[in-house]
Amino acid sequence: MAAGQKSFGENYVQEGIAKIAELGALGLEWHFIGPLQSNKTRQVAEVFDWVHSVDRLKIAERLSAQRPDALEPLQICLQVNVSGETSKSGVLLDEVKLLARQVATLPRLKLRGLMAIPAPIEEFVLQRKAFRRLRAIFEQLKSDGLLLDTLSMGMSHDLEAAIAEGSSMVRVGTAIFGVRNKS
Repeated sequence: MAAGQKSFGENYVQEGIAKIAELGALGLEWHFIGPLQSNKTRQVAEVFDWVHSVDRLKIAERLSAQRPDALEPLQICLQVNVSGETSKSGVLLDEVKLLARQVATLPRLKLRGLMAIPAPIEEFVLQRKAFRRLRAIFEQLKSDGLLLDTLSMGMSHDLEAAIAEGSSMVRVGTAIFGVRNKS
């Protein structure tokens, strides 16, 4: 924050809520980027500004219904499973268009774009290929009339490839804060 950064992300609901409460007076923008379970949607809808990990209509509907009227609409990115990994969250490639159309109609939400976390690959050319798939879907949705402006793709290990493919928002936690202690 001292360096001018005003947008911060969190993977874990409880940790995010604690940080937002502690730093609330600083006017920061908070992004929830982790997997979101139904039983946590109210907490996220009430305190975060963005959610990057919407991958089901049920989650979007709950966020919409639980977003307080006094707050601006919750900014939403749909998480897309561009690598087809069964262990990864994200809407499948062939289901993105339908979900995007459905989420775009929900009150108290503003669909801003798409997010992906591709399978970790070291080779730059292959990293770009996964991000190119997301960008192609993004461009198709815009051609279909959706007003999208955000491609949330790229993390500390692959942000150069993501930027080369048009990312407008990268998530650089590990490079700044180090590897998260999971214990």
